[in-house]
This record gives sequence, C-alpha cells and structure tokens, in this order.
Amino acid sequence: MIFFRQTFGVARRILTEYRRQRRTLIFWVVFPALMLLLFDLIYANKTAMAASRDTTPAGILIGAALFFSCLGGTVSIIVAERERRTLRRLLVSPLSPAAYFLGIVLALSVVAGLQTLIVYGLAHSIGARFHGSVLLGAVIVALSVFAFVGLGFFFGALFAKRAEDVNGPVAAFGVPLLVLAGTWFPVSLLPPFLLRVAWFDPIFHMNQALKGVAGQGLGWADVSASLAFLSAFAAASLGLGVAAYRRMLAAEKRA
Repeated sequence: MIFFRQTFGVARRILTEYRRQRRTLIFWVVFPALMLLLFDLIYANKTAMAASRDTTPAGILIGAALFFSCLGGTVSIIVAERERRTLRRLLVSPLSPAAYFLGIVLALSVVAGLQTLIVYGLAHSIGARFHGSVLLGAVIVALSVFAFVGLGFFFGALFAKRAEDVNGPVAAFGVPLLVLAGTWFPVSLLPPFLLRVAWFDPIFHMNQALKGVAGQGLGWADVSASLAFLSAFAAASLGLGVAAYRRMLAAEKRA
C-alpha cells in the first residue's frame, strides 16, 4: 500500500509541476493539433489521398505528441531532478526508487492519454474516423508510451547532464527514426532497402499498427507481428531505463 501511495504521489507531483509550467503542456497540445490541421489542408483537395485523413492522426499522435511528451519529457524530468538535486534527497528519503520510476511512467501515461483524446477528438471534428478496435488502439498507444519512457530514462540518465543537453540526444536519435518510420508520409515511398531497414525501427511498428487499426480497421491478428515487436521493444526499453536509472542513482550516491 505504501509503495502505491508513493507511486501516485510522484505522479501527482510531476503533473502538478506541468500544470504550473503550462508552456510545456501547451506545446504538447498545440504542436500535434497544428500538424493535424496542416495535413488535413494538404489532403483536403486530393481525392486520391482522401483515405489518408483517417490514418494521419495516428502518425501525428506517435510522431508529434507521444515522441516529445514521453521520450523528451522523461529526459527533461531526469535533467530537472538532477539540477534541483532531488535525486540526492531521494537516496536518504523513505521513497522507494521503484516507486519514483513508476510514478514518472504513470504521470507521462496520463499526459499521453490526454494527448490521444485531444488528437482524435480534433481529428473526428474535421471528418476523420477510427475504424478499428478502440481497445487495440489503446494497447498500441500504451506500448508506445512504455517504449518512449524507457528510452527517455536511458538517454536522460546516461547522456543528459544539463538542460542544454536535452534536445541533442532526442533529436539525433529520434528524428531519423521518425522519418524512416514513415510517420508523416506513406512508407510505400521508401525504396526497398530502406523499407527493410525500417522494419527494425520501433516507430515504424507503432505507426503501421495504429494506422492500420485506425484507417483500415485491422484486427489483432493483422497487426500481431507489430504487436509482438512492440511488446518486446517496450520491455527491453523499460529494462534499459531501469538499468540506467540504477546506475544514475549509484553515481549520485558516490558524488
């Protein structure tokens, strides 16, 4: 019971800080909304690409919302905690390190859920429709969140020491993967050799699974390969995140 109270306490503190900052939350809402409206204007007068209106929100959610809030947001939290020396206080407090880790995961999952509602609410208002299983879509989003948060812990703990270091690892690692995954364009435009490389890109599987479910009504069996890949990758990412987090705490303890 104490463990769960600590976890919810950490999540509540982070969400309260986001609410006070506001600028970060506004960016995480406005950016995907503007991207969605922009692509809707691009596709509006192209009859051949009318179906893209139903698949575009999935790419926007993955590439313009979850990527920045869950991966970039995790890195930012780790850096801020380091600069405020919160981590050192954590070592001498009764707060469980595992509860702290899960509290961050929970807080960013709440943010991701709100982003999903906003993106698809706006998409529905401009004529897009979600054709598949909402439960399956939610599972794909959840796996994407876990993967991004785990990677955020990994990069934040190992490579980001100051606030100025946040954008570097996120952009250098993430943006090429977003492009390779066909986040904002059909993967059919990729040459065959890049398409083979893209199969090892986790964001490719996030996009293809969610776009297929949302735009084409694909079911569990249709996206089983992507689900298996995402499940394994999310588990590996969280494992890397936990290992990097423990290493960071050990370094703080020695300092």
